[in-house]
Amino acid sequence: MNRLKQRLQSMLHTKTFRIFVLACGVFVVAVVVLDEIIMPWYVNRRATLTVPDVVGKTQEEATKILEGMKLEVREGDTRVDAQYPLGTVIAQNPFPQQVVKQGRRVYLTISGGEQVVSVPALRGKSLRDAKFALERYGLKLGSVETELSREFPEGTIVSQSIVQGVKTRRGAFIGVTVSGGVNTDSLVVPDLRGKNLSAAQKILAEKGLSVGTITYQISTDLLPNTVLDQFPRPNIILNGAKPVDLFVAEAPGKNRTQREN
Repeated sequence: MNRLKQRLQSMLHTKTFRIFVLACGVFVVAVVVLDEIIMPWYVNRRATLTVPDVVGKTQEEATKILEGMKLEVREGDTRVDAQYPLGTVIAQNPFPQQVVKQGRRVYLTISGGEQVVSVPALRGKSLRDAKFALERYGLKLGSVETELSREFPEGTIVSQSIVQGVKTRRGAFIGVTVSGGVNTDSLVVPDLRGKNLSAAQKILAEKGLSVGTITYQISTDLLPNTVLDQFPRPNIILNGAKPVDLFVAEAPGKNRTQREN
């Protein structure tokens, strides 16, 4: 027992043991400094900030704002979007109001604008075929008017409101004019709006049509006796001669509200 005690006492006084104790002390101090000083400094060495909302702004405006706050801007996807104009931000990551470190990357999703398609050729097609053709392009059949035509068979399309090949937004309505064929008993109602009453009466007579009821309406914008409106509407095909009612401008204060036949 005494020999063991003597051996331990001799070890405590050796240079190797003193070095070992010193190394242990240095290690403990290093751990404390790392945990209490270095790590908190490393974690908090960059300031935090709140990410601004840049959705709806142009890409250039958004980039200027974010870089001004020491955030790194990265362009993400580009998506077709009818709500936001071409080149504007439609989404961001991180989201607005999120707290991040300075230098954080912010990914922006940019609007590619509204999707556009080329209008197909509809002339010469039936209404049914035209509708299917428009649907294949993501378009819709709009208003349908009728006019007499020697060139196109009855029921086929004579013209379209947006000509073939023009770019338009997906989902737009395309109006068409359909041939009513050729019929000696059919008469097309002329457009009389904006014409003088006398001129309108003359045009109707030349077309084999008659004037129906004339209704005077007070107008400060047009000269007296100018045709404001008509019924039936222009380009309507009538089977046989029928009267065309006219709505005519009257000067204020004249008080002529009667109707003439």
